[in-house]
Amino acid sequence: MIKHVKLFTPGPGDVSEDVLEALATPVLRHYGPEWMDIYNETISLLRQFYNTSNDLFIVPGPASALVDMALGSLVESGGQVLIGANGFFGDRMVEIAQGYGIDVVPLTAPLGSPLDPELLRKALRENPQVQVVGFVHHETGTTVMNPLRELAAVAQEAGKVVVADAVSSLGGVEIQTDDWGIDVCITSANKCLEAIPGISFLSVSPRAWELVERNPHKRHGWYLSLATWRKYATEWGSWHPSPVTVSSNAVLAVLTSMRQIVKGGITAHFAKYARASQIVRRGLEELGFDMFVPEPYASPIVTGVRTRPEFSANELGAWLVEERGLAIGGAFGPLAGKIFRVGHLGKAAEDEYLDELLQAVREYLQIKRVAF
Repeated sequence: MIKHVKLFTPGPGDVSEDVLEALATPVLRHYGPEWMDIYNETISLLRQFYNTSNDLFIVPGPASALVDMALGSLVESGGQVLIGANGFFGDRMVEIAQGYGIDVVPLTAPLGSPLDPELLRKALRENPQVQVVGFVHHETGTTVMNPLRELAAVAQEAGKVVVADAVSSLGGVEIQTDDWGIDVCITSANKCLEAIPGISFLSVSPRAWELVERNPHKRHGWYLSLATWRKYATEWGSWHPSPVTVSSNAVLAVLTSMRQIVKGGITAHFAKYARASQIVRRGLEELGFDMFVPEPYASPIVTGVRTRPEFSANELGAWLVEERGLAIGGAFGPLAGKIFRVGHLGKAAEDEYLDELLQAVREYLQIKRVAF
């Protein structure tokens, strides 16, 4: 039997009981009038989080597949893209582009620091052949919030199409997709929209469609092709808006969650995360921990914490799971073992969860005879 632990991971989080009930609904067809009511409401609510009038798609699969879809649909093999890489998921975007034979111009920053819009401006001047720029808004690998609005503005001034990985930020902080000039914006159901893994979403602007159409040889494959999804949305959109089977129960789950968030107020949802992150930051600082990312560009959705020299992050994480049934996040690559990450998704932002986590860490320090 699987042991349930309370989730403080960067995603997914523990979802509400109403979301779980939606998952237990008898399976619906992913087409037909009943489905279209659900689909249209889901798209309508997504627009409120995206702040967009652009085309929106519900795609089965993880959000990384949609990053793959965006880059493969916009840039031909042998073409050039500029990608901001200051953490694990920026590096993944680079790998996805390279997998299509695309030449990548990297824009980097030290781990724990945000991307610099002025360095972007310089890089675009030096690489005028770049047509597409890609950024990760919330780099969960380090818990940095990159300045998406400012980066997109620089790219837009240079006439570039902007692809934003907002997987771990949309729904947790404000994103003005249209006003900020984001041409393709990608997110997932299991992060700040507080549902389950399995479906993801992306918006596509008219400017991005122009680039898709400009060179038909950019159509890599079939399933992860924006052209395929627009074709079926156009031809079958009144009754079957996707080219493949979509998990109807996963859509019902995220629809249920978005209804709850909108009812309570999206701004209040943002504030919930900000409050939880401050409680964790201040609580762990009182226990002698240092935060990995300085306040001005620290994520309110996931908090990165430097481990104490007396033990590794992996040791702390294992004890919390085994002894207290609490799961925090580790780190990747050069940060592995050096920091741990505390997510504030779903129930992890509630006082009961927050108190339990901080008390458990305090107990661990006492057991290890570590001063605080």
